[in-house]
Amino acid sequence: MYNQLQFRSSQEIIEQHTTLVKRIAHHLLARLPNSVVLEDLIQAGMVGLLEAAKKYDASKGASFETYAGIRIRGSIIDEVRRGDWTPRSVHRNGRRVSEAIQAIEMRTGRDAQDGEVAAELDISVTEYHALLKDSAESRLFSFDKLTAPQDEGPSEVIASNEPNPSEAFEEKDFMQAVAREIQGLPEREKLVLSLYYDEELNLKEIGQVLGVSESRVSQIHSQAALRLRGRLKEWR
Repeated sequence: MYNQLQFRSSQEIIEQHTTLVKRIAHHLLARLPNSVVLEDLIQAGMVGLLEAAKKYDASKGASFETYAGIRIRGSIIDEVRRGDWTPRSVHRNGRRVSEAIQAIEMRTGRDAQDGEVAAELDISVTEYHALLKDSAESRLFSFDKLTAPQDEGPSEVIASNEPNPSEAFEEKDFMQAVAREIQGLPEREKLVLSLYYDEELNLKEIGQVLGVSESRVSQIHSQAALRLRGRLKEWR
């Protein structure tokens, strides 16, 4: 009898929140390479939805849809991480760009420009933009994981366990540091991050807002993330 009720409850949850899973999957798909299949993301999201149904605790204060959204997103991203398509060379190049930006900014005391970073890497500006494009297509970015090691897969991770008090304190300090560094970014990079994360626009939509190509938005986004990694290196 219990199993029948549990099954019926699970079926009802899936029917009621399938739209939420599809919405999150479509939103993440817009940030991923063409090789990623939407159906795989939806399937992973459904797993996250069922896990949310099992673990949801209304006494915590969050609505089920809010909690489920986090679990769905985390489940999809875990699936993406398991199928990491990125060559290690792309991760290494991302690290090189981040280190070059940091070196220039420490030397000059101002934001590093595209031409300066390219010169620091001893490559052309066109080649530098290609590196940014590869880096942007290879991973999902999130503010709270911007300092993840470059040799790992996509850096956006949603933890499934509650942090201990020490970890929570460190996380708060880190997020304050991230907020400070974001405010110190060049205006266009800061705007792209705001539209991407706060307004949840995709790259094409941001391009329409800024009057530039989707490819250029991708470059700006990638450079902003790599710039932040360099500035937050002490937190690794």
